[in-house]
Amino acid sequence: MILRSSYLEEIRPFINSPQIKIITGIRRSGKSTILRLLKEEFLTNGVKQEQILAINFESFAYSELLKASKLYQFVKSEIKTQQKYYLLLEEIQEVEEWEKVVNSFLVDFDVDIYLTGSNSHLLSSELATFLAGRFVEINIYTLSYKEYINFRNHYFSKEQNKENLFLNYLRKGGFPVIHTANYPEESAYKVVYDIYSSVILRDTVQRYKIRDVELLERVIKYAFDNIGNTFSGKNVADYFKSQQRKMDVNTVYNYLNALEGAYILYRVPRYDVKGKEILKTKEKYYASDISIIYATMGNRDRMISGILENIVFLELKRRGYKVYIGKLDRSEIDFVAEKQGDKIYIQVAYKLENEETIQREFGNLLTINDQFPKYVVTMDEFWKGSIEGVKHLYLTDFLLLDNLY
Repeated sequence: MILRSSYLEEIRPFINSPQIKIITGIRRSGKSTILRLLKEEFLTNGVKQEQILAINFESFAYSELLKASKLYQFVKSEIKTQQKYYLLLEEIQEVEEWEKVVNSFLVDFDVDIYLTGSNSHLLSSELATFLAGRFVEINIYTLSYKEYINFRNHYFSKEQNKENLFLNYLRKGGFPVIHTANYPEESAYKVVYDIYSSVILRDTVQRYKIRDVELLERVIKYAFDNIGNTFSGKNVADYFKSQQRKMDVNTVYNYLNALEGAYILYRVPRYDVKGKEILKTKEKYYASDISIIYATMGNRDRMISGILENIVFLELKRRGYKVYIGKLDRSEIDFVAEKQGDKIYIQVAYKLENEETIQREFGNLLTINDQFPKYVVTMDEFWKGSIEGVKHLYLTDFLLLDNLY
């Protein structure tokens, strides 16, 4: 099993603390693996096997525990000593009134609790109601480029050709399951499409009681077709109207909200760089993994700029940044990323093909009058240097940087 050390490092400060550790992310992103790694770490550090209760509520073996009262009685019966127990509960949202029973565990027993879930809205709303101030959320993403390289080196012979290594990641994305086997491209997309279909059915349609699945999928494809572009609910509704399909703006936002909750999409608001305020209109949406775009939309060369933006966006999120789209007068900064008072600005482009492109990508950043780092990230491996402090980075170099600041 390959260590995903950044997530373990994020969790470790909270081990044995009274906070519930809730591990969230799209299905098959690696949440179960994180729990298994934690279990191994507990055992290595002297915790006895009988002190660890690990339950996956999607397994038929635990189908009788999907009611809060049954789960409570089961855990109570397993706690036989005065020692601390460790509860590792996967897909906790499958349990009726799960938030009440988890709260009872905290009140009644000496336990350290770790939960996983695949729907952010369901978990956050109920946790906020019953466990306000008593939980910490750790978001799990699909493999970063650095993690992907570790996977490839572990499961296959070490790839010497750096270009081929990145192109494989660019084409197949970061779902761990794809990189534990040497799937050809089409087979990889079939696996990803099955993951996507499961998320749509279980974490979107069923959770939000959506009746028109075909219309939901049209909204998804609209969002994927506009990766890297700002749009509003009205833009989507107007588009459907032009296609002789009626859909009101509120329904569009409800669908986008449901897709965000299931980690199919991430919403990125706009930020006024000069006014230093978050704007409420014309957001962007990015996919939780680029492979989902390919699996549902096919490969379209014109999408490459949006795909590259999507990769950079996910890398910023993995590193713990709050990410915004920058508005600068009439210009746009692809990403304004903030973390603990630090800030970075990033422009993403496929190629710096001519002077006009260079002026556009660098010029927007040069007008920002502060001392925070500014990057232009592209697929131009041999375009070196910087312009007046704005650094150019080849995309893979950016993804492998230890520190962006």
